Amino acid sequence: MIPKQRLLSLDVFRGITVAAMILVNNPGNWGHIYPPLEHADWNGCTPTDLVFPSFLFIVGVAIVFAMSSKKEDPSQHHQLILRALKRGAILFLLGLFLALFPSFDFSTVRVFGVLQRIGIVFFLSAFLFVKTNSKTQFYILIFILLLYWALMTLVPVPGVGDPNLGKETNLAAWIDRLIITEQHTWKSAKTWDPEGVLSTLPAIGTGILGMLTGTWIRRKDRTKSEKIAWLFVAGFATAILGQIWGLAFPINKSLWTSSYVLYAGGLAMMMLGFLYWLIDVQGYKKWTPPFVAYGVNAITVFFLSAIIVKIMWRIKVNMKGEEVGLQQWLYDSFFTPWLSDINASLAWAIAFVLFWLLILWPMYRKNIIIKV
Repeated sequence: MIPKQRLLSLDVFRGITVAAMILVNNPGNWGHIYPPLEHADWNGCTPTDLVFPSFLFIVGVAIVFAMSSKKEDPSQHHQLILRALKRGAILFLLGLFLALFPSFDFSTVRVFGVLQRIGIVFFLSAFLFVKTNSKTQFYILIFILLLYWALMTLVPVPGVGDPNLGKETNLAAWIDRLIITEQHTWKSAKTWDPEGVLSTLPAIGTGILGMLTGTWIRRKDRTKSEKIAWLFVAGFATAILGQIWGLAFPINKSLWTSSYVLYAGGLAMMMLGFLYWLIDVQGYKKWTPPFVAYGVNAITVFFLSAIIVKIMWRIKVNMKGEEVGLQQWLYDSFFTPWLSDINASLAWAIAFVLFWLLILWPMYRKNIIIKV
């Protein structure tokens, strides 16, 4: 069903992550959400805050498995970089399309977003993978994390004053307003963007952490048991280091702080280690197909699910003499009459995930993988 060169546990991890993305992005009612399915208001980290960094971590791991064989041939490097640039650009443009759809108002379009960040992290991580070895990548990771910490905590903010980590007064927010302007930032914040310019720098660090993990898993001079043991040891140590650093440089997804990179990356490392042990070593694979179906078409389902939600809100249906969006009509007709507000909201999100599984399943069965 899945080509042999793919790491099944990685596809499962990707599938779990994308399904979680769709779950937390599509509650029935944004006013009724269980706390673990919400992002932390600012500092701190909920399970939901671990979803996006897990995906970027997976991007890094996947780069290693996709490019390692061709990297060994220097004559292939130029072609690898061009392909990475093309894929990164496509991801960025898909993100812009999502931001523009359906009104296509370029005057207020959000320039950066989830897919845009994935595209940037993918290209720059792939470039580093092709051009450097794992030791150099490790040093670059440390440099990036320390540089970002120094910029955010030591550099005064123009027009504000002392360095700070406030929502609208930190250096990253100032740079967002300077470069992409308030008209093109995240609409919920208006004066800064959680996927903005400066915070993309440590996000690249998350991709590098994934590449280092992928390189470790592919090593041929270590047994599978050794690989798994060190994934847990390294992941645990990295997460603890992130928590310790978080005492001075708080764990914060919106700022993608260096401590957040280490904490979320360490947990992702342990999660992959567990799945690798369970699936690829122990052979417990019967439960994996639904997640693999999500994992092998991750970008496709993320993109289309966002498009469908926007379309459903544009389709108007008469409900008790009032025009409401199709999604609102479905939610109020089939979920809220039978469940409490918070459970109806969760049930809608779960149903949405299952709806997409019904679409992805036949694609998986026929080995249809839409590559971006």
